[in-house]
Amino acid sequence: MSPVTVIITIAVYFLLLIAISAVASRGSNNDTFFTGNRRTPWPLVAVAMIGAAISGVTFVSVPGMVVAKGHAYLQMALGFIAGYIIIAAVLVPMFYRRGLVSIYSYLDQRFGRQSYRSGAWIFFISKITGASVRFFVVCAVLQILVFRPLGVPFELNVLVTVALIWLYTARGGVKALIWTDLLKSLCLIGSVTLSIWFVATNLGMGPKEVADAVSGHATSKAFHFSDPMSGQWFWKQFIAGIFLAIATNGLDQDMMQRHLSCADSRSSRKNMIVSSVMQFFIIAMFLILGTMLVIYAESTGIEMPEKSDELFGLIASHESMPIVVGIIFVVGLISASYSAAGSALTSLTTSFTVDILNGRERWEEKQLSRVRRLVHLLMAALMGAFIIAFHHLSNDDAISAVYTLASYTYGPILGLFAYGLASRRPVRDALVPFVCIAAPVASWGVTQLMLRQWGYETGFELLLINALLTMAGLYLTSIKSTSYATQSV
Repeated sequence: MSPVTVIITIAVYFLLLIAISAVASRGSNNDTFFTGNRRTPWPLVAVAMIGAAISGVTFVSVPGMVVAKGHAYLQMALGFIAGYIIIAAVLVPMFYRRGLVSIYSYLDQRFGRQSYRSGAWIFFISKITGASVRFFVVCAVLQILVFRPLGVPFELNVLVTVALIWLYTARGGVKALIWTDLLKSLCLIGSVTLSIWFVATNLGMGPKEVADAVSGHATSKAFHFSDPMSGQWFWKQFIAGIFLAIATNGLDQDMMQRHLSCADSRSSRKNMIVSSVMQFFIIAMFLILGTMLVIYAESTGIEMPEKSDELFGLIASHESMPIVVGIIFVVGLISASYSAAGSALTSLTTSFTVDILNGRERWEEKQLSRVRRLVHLLMAALMGAFIIAFHHLSNDDAISAVYTLASYTYGPILGLFAYGLASRRPVRDALVPFVCIAAPVASWGVTQLMLRQWGYETGFELLLINALLTMAGLYLTSIKSTSYATQSV
């Protein structure tokens, strides 16, 4: 597939994004940017959330991860559904009842200003690093397919792609994101379905042959119950999936700002449950695609890439495949990546403007709009810098890098909210930032100790360890007070 074909595909998709964003942004104001005016129909949000939860990392890394880990990711995906149910039952009603624009305002109401700022800064670090890793994937693939053949350095690649993301999200905010996420969801479902079909067709397989080939292949093993010491053990993955869903969706401004764009709590809860089930089946399709790609490589003698993240792109752009497969790959990749990066920019802008700068209290509407636009530009520049840094430093598969980062950074947020909901004891607000720094450091020490003493391989349950240590630190530094008034969570 030639670089020109890729550029034309990206240009067409980007023009479509601009058109959708322009229509959705008509009559927009700060409330439109931050909350979508809370008028979005829940079925629209449910379908859009399929795309919102699937980034370029999922599109590229999940099919590739079957090489080393099979379909074990499904164990975590089952945990995601349970986590979404908990979010819908506990967090969504609370956020609506309190009328929150930024979900971290809860920490201000519950604990105090330092706790609020701690949550906002932790989210900021979590999102800027996590979003950068996710968007790094599309930049790396575009570098191989487009920019390297044209002699363009990776840094300029990042500058161009981040500029495109900033351009289409600058005005519409959450409202525009919902509609572009809907486009993304349709493109992703179409891309993975058509990719499976084309690979199967090239192998001369029908639906029954595909089912038999995938189920009988070594990479299709999904459930691991035998070795509790392994990072792939079912209960580790399932429980980690529950808490990862709560932390990276229920306690993430990026995700929750979409759910909170529904008219009321009941609508938001329905959208959340429906979207979680749909996401499970989409993840399963990506894993099936991964096994089919491995089977295709084995059948045609294609050498497996050194990095598993490159498997999908390698097969899709191979000369044995029709050019339409490469186009489908590019459409799926850019739809996943552009939307995910755009939503990250919007949520970072919202959190930084509302939580860290306290903009809604400090400035009138016009001044707030000017500050918001400036912050949006700065967030784009910062994301670009992180992507370039990750390019030079990382050699891990992207999906593992994303969840490892999330386990360290979202752990304190999960601990703060869990303590606030579970305990009535007031914390020492001034000490909360120190607890939120100490907990991830202590978590790293605990994982190293368990590995060396007992050979226990810590998986994504690191998030739970981190959250529990945060809660312990909050309790140990809390205030014993009999006069503390019982307050609603």
